[in-house]
Amino acid sequence: MGLKEKALQMAVKEAIKYVRKDYDTNLFKLIDWGKKMVKEDIHLKALEKVGDRLSDPTNEYAKFIKRIVMDTDPDIIAKLVPPVINTVIKSYDRRLASMKEHGCNIPWAILIDITTACNLKCTGCWAAQYGNKLQLSYDELNKIITEGKALGTYTYLYTGGEPLVRKNDLIKLCKEHPDCLFITFTNGTLCDDDFADQLKEVGNMFLTISIEGNEETTDARRGKGTYQSVISAMGRLKKRGIPFGASLCYTKLNADVISSDEYADFLISLGVIFAWFFTFVPVGCGTSPELMATAEQRETMYNQVRKWRFDEVKQLFCIDFFNDGEYVGGCVAGGKQYFHISANGDCEPCVFAHYSNVNIKDPDTHVIDALKSPIFMAYKARQPFSDNMLRPCPVMDNPGALKKMVQESGAKSTDLQSPENVEDLFAKTVDVARKWKVTADRMEKEHGFVNWHIRSVDIYKDYESEHIRDFEEFE
Repeated sequence: MGLKEKALQMAVKEAIKYVRKDYDTNLFKLIDWGKKMVKEDIHLKALEKVGDRLSDPTNEYAKFIKRIVMDTDPDIIAKLVPPVINTVIKSYDRRLASMKEHGCNIPWAILIDITTACNLKCTGCWAAQYGNKLQLSYDELNKIITEGKALGTYTYLYTGGEPLVRKNDLIKLCKEHPDCLFITFTNGTLCDDDFADQLKEVGNMFLTISIEGNEETTDARRGKGTYQSVISAMGRLKKRGIPFGASLCYTKLNADVISSDEYADFLISLGVIFAWFFTFVPVGCGTSPELMATAEQRETMYNQVRKWRFDEVKQLFCIDFFNDGEYVGGCVAGGKQYFHISANGDCEPCVFAHYSNVNIKDPDTHVIDALKSPIFMAYKARQPFSDNMLRPCPVMDNPGALKKMVQESGAKSTDLQSPENVEDLFAKTVDVARKWKVTADRMEKEHGFVNWHIRSVDIYKDYESEHIRDFEEFE
């Protein structure tokens, strides 16, 4: 870390201390000071807007920000300055330059399965089918992150298996790359006091803990006693002022619980800051499609998340992986915003599309090689896969697209034990995709789309070619 970054980190740390002494007075003094210091009109208007929002004590967003500032350990906030600047600001220009240089997608984040080992065996989880002996070495993980940073990628997400079986390596990588942000999807059962203390020390890794609704639905899928272990882990993090999130996979069995107002309030009471919602995808041979949520349940989730954001605001930052396509220009896979690397090193366009042309374990293969591989370039050529951004996914919404891309690119199934033919995956999702099209097309007419996207969507306007739609959605 350079002197400039260290000085900024120290300034933020002192500012947080100042605000926490008397939040309701000092926050606005700090904002007023900022207005006098900024030179660009856009920054002045942003500060004015923030000040207006936060000045209303009844505004739920104002309460949410106050909760984060007052409850988060100030040292963690200070340590977040370099990775946040990199992920929010520096990443944009560096990715754009890399895209122009290489002619391929460059992701905002890379999702990595660091191991297939897991202490649980959850119903419907493909990781359990991979066995428990595969993993990426520390050197391989370090290589991925180092090469990713050179391209402009500063955010890394870990999955498994259960990533916390590699606690020491996770902490070591945080220390090696303090300029990066790390988010770990975990079942939470291995987060003990010692590991929570280490998370607080590094300050740039946050847990997203899987929870399947209430105790009954969580233990039904993850095993008896899991729910109580999760609640205990959340308590450890909250006690130390470490922000954390929840990962919620909604299925036909638990969608009604997860989408309820009462459940959102329950998550907030546990101290959850952000929540990722995923619909169940029947990836892997032998995985039953019976758990897939219905079109009605997916629509309910869409309506509830937007209500929590705009109408009856909840103090919870929600991300709906499948229903938020309108905010990010459709499908984000294939390196457009992220891609997936399995514990065996296979570079896949998406965590739900287990097909690949390249393996990062090959010493002559680099991150850029994955992004230029045939399956990734097939994604790039066809994104977005639909003009209706409520149907972004080539697995769940336009399965004919995935079948076409896998066949065209010659990508192979990455499941080492039971390779899944793309036609078999297609057969499991096509009926649900047909039903969702009817619902999604109606919703498009009723709701319209948001008239703004995240800033990084504009990054693609400078270099992408005409979109190819040479596939039939359901054939």
